[in-house]
Amino acid sequence: MKKERREDSFIKQPYYKGGDQALREFINMHLRYPALSQANKVEGDVHIRYDINHKGDVIDTKIIGGLDDLCNEEAIRVVKMLKFIVPKTPRHLKVTFHKNIRIHFHIHETKVQTTNPIHSQSLPSNQGMQINYTVVTTQVKSTVEKGNSITSYNYVVRI
Repeated sequence: MKKERREDSFIKQPYYKGGDQALREFINMHLRYPALSQANKVEGDVHIRYDINHKGDVIDTKIIGGLDDLCNEEAIRVVKMLKFIVPKTPRHLKVTFHKNIRIHFHIHETKVQTTNPIHSQSLPSNQGMQINYTVVTTQVKSTVEKGNSITSYNYVVRI
């Protein structure tokens, strides 16, 4: 007869509050692309191995595969900001967990294309569309007598 395993007899892995999607959002929000690396068009992924202590803090990081020093330091800075939730462990063990993460450094360039709207019938389905607009304010002279106040707004849209 096999012995039944209780749920609390296994050590559970730490997790980021909100899951992997929230982890990616946190990294994207706090990650700053180094200006020198961006000017040199350095792109790629930084692979980091990090350790999580029993409180959920990142205590140690190691670059497994990286780019230049600036991108590596920025990736380490963001990973050390992470805070994980560690479920209770059996027998109150203070376990250090090891995890790996890949942080992307990619330059996103936007290209502005000008087209003549008279000759352009439709855009190809694989091409994105970008809308630019300019706001111009002008003073309109009113011929309304004092005491009679009329509020009006004018909009001009040119496509």
